[in-house]
Amino acid sequence: MAVWSRSKILKLSKGFKNRSKNCYRIAMRKVFKKLQYAYRDRKVRRRDYRKLWITQINAATREHGLPYSRFVNGLNRSNIELDRKILA
Repeated sequence: MAVWSRSKILKLSKGFKNRSKNCYRIAMRKVFKKLQYAYRDRKVRRRDYRKLWITQINAATREHGLPYSRFVNGLNRSNIELDRKILA
């Protein structure tokens, strides 16, 4: 772990409950855990959006009688480069 100043830890613990925001030893543990969750959840957010886009595209293509997998396969074969965000 890096050496962080007391004020930086307490500044990052703003908004925590009880002694987690005041007590340095407790705040330090909570802040490091918070940063781990933030790093992990940035990747989870992208994963969730991709899942949402695929669901929306699948619903739209099934209205026209074509499942998502065959639709995407057709796009890849015809070298059309549209990402899921644009299609959704």
